[in-house]
Amino acid sequence: MDAYDEGSNARHGPDAPRRPAPPAQRSAPADSAAPDASPGPPEPDVHPGPEPAPVASPVPSEPVVSAAPSEQVASPVPPAPRGPWPPGEPRSGIAALSPRYQVGVALALAVVAIGVCVHIGMTFLHVAPPNTVTRTHGEAVDDWIYPEFEQNWKLFAPNPLQQNISIQVRAGVRGPDGMTQTTGWYDLSAEDGRAIDGNLLPSHTQQNELRRAWDFFVATHDSENRPVGLRGSLSESYLRRIMVLRLGRDDAVRAATGSTGVIERVQVRSRTSNVPPPEWSREKVSTTPSYRELPWWRVPQDEARGGVR
Repeated sequence: MDAYDEGSNARHGPDAPRRPAPPAQRSAPADSAAPDASPGPPEPDVHPGPEPAPVASPVPSEPVVSAAPSEQVASPVPPAPRGPWPPGEPRSGIAALSPRYQVGVALALAVVAIGVCVHIGMTFLHVAPPNTVTRTHGEAVDDWIYPEFEQNWKLFAPNPLQQNISIQVRAGVRGPDGMTQTTGWYDLSAEDGRAIDGNLLPSHTQQNELRRAWDFFVATHDSENRPVGLRGSLSESYLRRIMVLRLGRDDAVRAATGSTGVIERVQVRSRTSNVPPPEWSREKVSTTPSYRELPWWRVPQDEARGGVR
């Protein structure tokens, strides 16, 4: 067997260092050779040169098995402290307020809820048929409802209104020379109709103020325009003040009086005409308008200069 065929421990040349033997072979004693190894022919005389110094093997006496990267165990991470909210998520809404403000918000919500319940209860008693509660506390219910929350069933009436009613007014205006001038009739209902037509969000005043004032007057007066009951004089004052305020803001009135006149008196009338039936109907109705003219009302001084303040 040649020296160059000694496997992994063969020397490759005179200058090549010897490959370190495995730990098992290095630690084995010299006399532990196999007894059945037969001596071979003498090796040729080779002068390899000086023996290199043995290199200390970095491998320890006992092999250490390193864990695979996939089998490495990550160091445990301490769990995040738990609280009433998820970690890292900011509080929002009422929970973000301090306890003092949370109490204030809770009290405000309670007051609003109580007010809503009281309003719903009062509205129900107002529109409900007469009963024991309304007979006992009817005055308190009316004080709550009138005039802002008045309810009626005209929207669901089986016989809807079939007439067009427009309210007109004229005024007696005293000019700077002391002479009183009477204006022409101004159709206030037509002005409100033009303001509502094409308006997606018309005001409540334009839709209902004039109509409800006239309905109030008619319900508290007879056919001779005489007040019936204590609410008759109240309806007159209400309608008169609306007329004065509307005339005071009307550009045509200011132009007719030179913006210097003072309204001394007003007169109101209604123009009522039947709605014509559709073409396919055989019903015959008169479309001739009828008028209801009220007497002149003298305007107090505080109302003449812009209404009661």
